[in-house]
Order: sequence, then structure tokens, then C-alpha cells
Amino acid sequence: MSEPQSRMLAALNLRERPPRPSAPQGVWTFIWRSWRKTSGNAAYLAIDSIIFPAVFLLIFTYLFGGAISGSTGNYLQYLLPGMMVYTVTTMTVYIGINLKTDIERGVFNRFRTLPFWQPAAIIGTMAINLISFAVGLITTLGLGMLLGFRPEAGWSGVLLSMLLVMLYAFSFSWIFACLGLTVRKTESLTTMSYLVLYPLMFTSNVFADTSTMPDWLGPVVAYNPVSLASSSARALMHGTADTAALTATLISLGCIIAVFMPLAFQLYRKKSK
Repeated sequence: MSEPQSRMLAALNLRERPPRPSAPQGVWTFIWRSWRKTSGNAAYLAIDSIIFPAVFLLIFTYLFGGAISGSTGNYLQYLLPGMMVYTVTTMTVYIGINLKTDIERGVFNRFRTLPFWQPAAIIGTMAINLISFAVGLITTLGLGMLLGFRPEAGWSGVLLSMLLVMLYAFSFSWIFACLGLTVRKTESLTTMSYLVLYPLMFTSNVFADTSTMPDWLGPVVAYNPVSLASSSARALMHGTADTAALTATLISLGCIIAVFMPLAFQLYRKKSK
């Protein structure tokens, strides 16, 4: 008899009801569950976190660098912090897909019957995505350094920039968690996610400075949440961070979390099927 089976039999033979797991225990259990699922799909993790970021950075650097900045080296200094934001933005949709997959497979209904802190199912599922975000950021930064990118603020600026981008990815993930708990089909979720993502990403300053845009478009692009995160990451890396701009970015990310995190928990509790 295997060890898990022995533990199950021992639990079933107990006459006393086991204590209800605490919130941290529930979160950790779902982190472990998500990690097992992720490690079982290592190939997909490599594609999303390593191959795609590398391909996109190479394409945008060498395809558009000369046309936009006159040289790929100058463009890389501008592009790379924004590409870090771009990389994690495309990965935030997976939290919604993972939640929707659990719902469609009936796992969601089983979780609803178990005596644990229910938000742990969402938090644990989301927490493991932070590993994917970190791998994607390290890949983008590492390749950028090989291509010639140099952070003017040194490694302290790099670390602060990466922490900011991780916070940005965490906040955006709650938007797609809400979408995953709202739509009826996974196919619809994918379509809706990219309908949200692409306008935000391509009307941002990730690829081009707002000063080169028309007067009516520049202010709109500048206050895009993707632009705010890109500008702050860029400023932290190059040592030009402005306290007011950084505060505005943190406030915007905090507002996204304050709105969509409670909404996701509410949708999860009220989800009927």
C-alpha cells in the first residue's frame, strides 16, 4: 500500500473530525496543486516564459529598431523595460484560463463542497503564475544584456524595475481572473482576453515614445496602465525615476487590485456552474 493510501485510510479511521485548515494552509495547498500541474507541462512553461519573450524581443529590436531610433542599440535601451511589461502582460491571461478549465472539468464544484477558505483556490492558482512571470522577465533581461542593453541605474534599478513589473502583472491577473469566472466557454475567454490586451498593449509607449505621437493621441497613451508601468520600469532602470510618476503608477495598480480582487472573490462565491 502506498503512503498516500495509508494516510487516507488513517484519516478515514479517525473518530474525530480533522480541524478546518487555516487560510495560509489552504493557499499553500493550491500553490502545491498548481505547481504540480505546471511542472507536468514544462514544455508549455518553456514556450511561454522563455521562447516567446526571446522571439518577441529579437523581432522588435531588429525589425523596428533602425526605423524608430536610427540604430538597434539605441532602440534596445528604450525598448527592453517596456518589453518586460509586454512579456508579462501576454501571460496574465492564463489565470483566467486555469480557473475556467477547473470550472468546465467539474473540479470547481468539488472545491465548493470542501471546508476550506474558498479564496485560497484563486490565490493559490494565481501565486504560481508569479514564477512564470519571473522566468519571463529574467529571460527578457538576460537576452537584452547579451544584445547590448545596459541599465544606467545598475542592478538596484533592475531589481526595483522587476519588482514593479511583477506587481503590475499581479494586478492585471485579477482582471483576467474575473473574465475567467464570467464567460461561459474557454474559447470566448481567449477571444475576450485578447480584445482587452491588444488595444492596451499597442496603444502604449512600450514600442514608441509618446512625444512622437499626435497631440490628441499622446495624452491618451500616456495614461494607459501599460504605459504607466513601462515608463516607471524604464525610469527605474535608467535612474530617471520621478516620485510623482512612480506614485501615480503604484496608485493605478493599487486601484486595479482594490476593484478586481474583491470582485473575483465575489464571482467565485456566486458561481453556480
